[in-house]
Amino acid sequence: MTKKKAFGFWSAIFLGIGSMVGAGIFIVIGEAGAIAGKLVIFSFLIAGIIALLCGYSLAKLAITYPSRGGIIEYLVQSYKEGYFSGSLGVLFYFAQLVALAAVSKSFGTYAATYISSEESLFWTNLFALGILGFFVLINLIGASMVAKSESLIVLIKVSVLIIFTVAALVYIDPSKLLSSHTTSSINIFYTLGLTFFAYQGFSVITNSIEDMENPKKVMLFSMITAIIIVTILYIAITIAVFGNLTLNEIIKSQDFALAEAAKPAFGTLGFKIIAATALFATASAINATLYSVTQISYVLAKNGELPKIYEHNIFHNSEGLIISALLIVPMILFLNLGTIASIAAVTVLLIQGLTHAGHLLKLKETGANPVIVILAVIGTFGAAGFAIYYSSQHTAHFTLYVTIVFFLAFAVEVALQLFTQRKITKQFISSKE
Repeated sequence: MTKKKAFGFWSAIFLGIGSMVGAGIFIVIGEAGAIAGKLVIFSFLIAGIIALLCGYSLAKLAITYPSRGGIIEYLVQSYKEGYFSGSLGVLFYFAQLVALAAVSKSFGTYAATYISSEESLFWTNLFALGILGFFVLINLIGASMVAKSESLIVLIKVSVLIIFTVAALVYIDPSKLLSSHTTSSINIFYTLGLTFFAYQGFSVITNSIEDMENPKKVMLFSMITAIIIVTILYIAITIAVFGNLTLNEIIKSQDFALAEAAKPAFGTLGFKIIAATALFATASAINATLYSVTQISYVLAKNGELPKIYEHNIFHNSEGLIISALLIVPMILFLNLGTIASIAAVTVLLIQGLTHAGHLLKLKETGANPVIVILAVIGTFGAAGFAIYYSSQHTAHFTLYVTIVFFLAFAVEVALQLFTQRKITKQFISSKE
């Protein structure tokens, strides 16, 4: 008797929603809102459309190259073995670390609101480092208990967000949404990098391909359905926030604007509930991302992309977990939340863009619609370009930070290939090869 696979249509959708509706929305809504004002509603809509285009492309790649390696596998399939695909694999790993730093910093920001009504860098960094250290220990000991609680955490955070949104929509002040004070419409595009970051978890669905029932049917439809549901939720949340807070209030409380928007409907208790939900969401994201980072590092090491040290086991996990955490610490200490989120957003967009550009080389194999894939390339690279331009104008050394990340990825890959003589290899071999 064949064992039933873990992921069907609805469970895949639930996985996608849980991955997307995580720390991203708690980080992004205030940061992007401070830039684009109420026009950020359109930024979430456009980012959702870009996510749909990317989701279609990734689903087609997943069906053709079924592998838990996900995006790393598609990059190798498209660009073959070598320095370029190897560098992109290392860059993908770095991107996960930057995203993890952003999530940890967000946790610290929300946790610090319980200590002081004023923003405190000391408490923010202390809580951020504390939660990172806590989940490193949990993962070293064995994260089965936390992993089993992920579904409950997803249910709690999504339910609270829906309740908050419905209640906040009832309490909105239409004058705040219709006020003449607005920012330039070009800021919609400047915030696309950040708003897309709130969706970026959708790619996790592709990693479940080997455990999916009837993937040729389920993968694409579950991907599209999950992204559409989250897009609707994000737009509703944004309307609720801007209908309850003025732009000045959002700018003032941008790192925890979502919690601040709960006050008109629920008072101070509402602020605390949303802040607690943010802590739940970011904590679950940290745990899940730490696990995926160590899994990624193991796969990369196995395929020749990271040092052998990443394969050494400590209890139920690897030294890669400790090394990953040590790389994250300086980002938490020396960069602010907005900068980390922007770097993470740009890196994710560029990796997505390169993945879909590579897909254009494999259209005959995947059977994907070339127009949709080309639009995914234009959407991701375009959003990344706007984000880099805006951030470089408003954040000191931003372009340098992004350049350093790319340079390090290439340098690490070149060094590894020269000194270890290993190359990244495909996990899925087509019968045609």
